[in-house]
Amino acid sequence: MDLKSVIAGFPNAVPFDRWSGAWHWYPAPGLDFVGVLSRDGERLLQVNATDSFDPDAAAAVLAFAIEHEEEMFAENPYLTRAGGFRAPGLRRFDALAGVGPRVHDFYAVEQPELTPHTRIFFPAYDSEFSGRENLVEARARYDVLPVGLEDRPPLPWVKMHHINTRTQSRSTGPDRGFTDPDVLAMELREMDGGEGSLVEFENRHGKVWRVRWSDGWWYADSTDPTAAPTDITLDDLLAFAYDRVHN
Repeated sequence: MDLKSVIAGFPNAVPFDRWSGAWHWYPAPGLDFVGVLSRDGERLLQVNATDSFDPDAAAAVLAFAIEHEEEMFAENPYLTRAGGFRAPGLRRFDALAGVGPRVHDFYAVEQPELTPHTRIFFPAYDSEFSGRENLVEARARYDVLPVGLEDRPPLPWVKMHHINTRTQSRSTGPDRGFTDPDVLAMELREMDGGEGSLVEFENRHGKVWRVRWSDGWWYADSTDPTAAPTDITLDDLLAFAYDRVHN
């Protein structure tokens, strides 16, 4: 398909003055898109912004995406990232994320023929990705990660399974599922006094820890069967979990 003609036909599309050959279009107030063709001309590399459009930041994303697209998607075709990204006004971010068409499904309604040719990029944090996301995991992460240009704190990759005998809350099924680090911390606190309660969590590196409450003591041990249980206070446990999830 003629990608240039398609992009030029977007609502309010105009040349993007920060990058030669790129386009800026805005179908509604506060909703801005910027895109450029890949080096081989086969794909649209797109940046999205909702009430957060910054031309300099968008240009920085495009520059980094063009430079690193090939290596990023060679690592993972669904959801990938490259470290070392920096941009004006986005100084807290340390990575750029890329989303493949089977995950974002962008243009599925308006122009479905364009979807397979589109990759979306957004500023992110290295701690938000494992690099091993399958299609289901990539879609789950894409659904919760902000994909615009707004400044934000990190939302680290973490999975959890829990059984709380005190509150009677528990995970659905035996597997660990994605959660928010704040929810992990809350479940650890809620275990206090719940005999036999269990929280198991996994970080982006694939490391897993199992925490349980028994007889008034906190125990934290890895799923390594040779690891001995360790007594730990709640404050130390929360610091332990925070460090494992954010690093």
